[in-house]
Amino acid sequence: MAERAHPRPKLYPPPEFPPRRPARFARTPPAVFPVILGLIGLGLALRRGLEAAGMGVGLAEVVLGAVAVLWGFAAFAYLAKMARRVSVVLDDLRVLPGRAGLAAGTMGAMALAAAVAPVSVGLAQGLLVAGLVVHGLLMLAVLRVFAGMAPEGRAVTPAFHLTFVGFIVGGLAAPAVGWAGLAVGLLWVTVPVAVAIWGVSAVQLVRRIPPAPLRPLLAIHLAPASLFALVSAGVGREGVALAFVALGGVILLGLVVAARWIGESGFSALWGSFTFPLVSFAAALFAVGVDVAGMVVLTLALGVVPWIAWRVITLWGSGRLAAMTNAAEA
Repeated sequence: MAERAHPRPKLYPPPEFPPRRPARFARTPPAVFPVILGLIGLGLALRRGLEAAGMGVGLAEVVLGAVAVLWGFAAFAYLAKMARRVSVVLDDLRVLPGRAGLAAGTMGAMALAAAVAPVSVGLAQGLLVAGLVVHGLLMLAVLRVFAGMAPEGRAVTPAFHLTFVGFIVGGLAAPAVGWAGLAVGLLWVTVPVAVAIWGVSAVQLVRRIPPAPLRPLLAIHLAPASLFALVSAGVGREGVALAFVALGGVILLGLVVAARWIGESGFSALWGSFTFPLVSFAAALFAVGVDVAGMVVLTLALGVVPWIAWRVITLWGSGRLAAMTNAAEA
């Protein structure tokens, strides 16, 4: 009997040596933007804290100036990536770190509008309008990507706040540039969306335990409450602001109690989720006059936020952040 012929093994191309390096900026990771947003928020909270202490705000202005340059460079790097292939945006939006990162990037433009409003109303208005428009386009792109994904891929996560509630950051600058009505409108639109996301997330927590690597995202739940308090205080709704600060306090307490469980998987790029909610809550405390508590949270943020930002930005500089967060290549 003739022996049965064995199928030939598949031929694979040999690995490249030396390994191919992507073109400059071709794989800029959106995951760098959450920590940059956190640094912008830190500068804004520091400005409020120094004012509450009766001190000059020069240090806060230096921080905000430096971080504005950092945000500008990151935005330029991502635009350079888009210039190579515009559809790379849709590829980045298919993964959670990409969706969260790009939303944080446009929120950063709105936060910078609040930073520059005391210096240049015209520049602040331009940044605010650009941030809101691009954030709206980004939200539509996310909905388009979701339409083609399996149901489990579009499950509600805390990062939904960034995409669908992130417009509220525009309310920080709106009163300062004479558009208080815009701030009120943003509150009316975004509060119900945040409440819906909080509700769905609460049900999910009861039904199943989130995997350890995704637990840092839970910190994002603090951001909408803090931002609603800030915007409400900015338009003279002190009672509403106090209510949202109280809600934020409850959320922060829960995060502190569960801190060991939330950080069980160790440091990752998703720790950027701790930065902007924490500094937003510190600023909210100053906005409603709870200055002592605001100083405590701000002091904590001054130790935590730069450390997390340094680690994430270092990963970006080494090229590892793109691989860790599955950033698309143009």
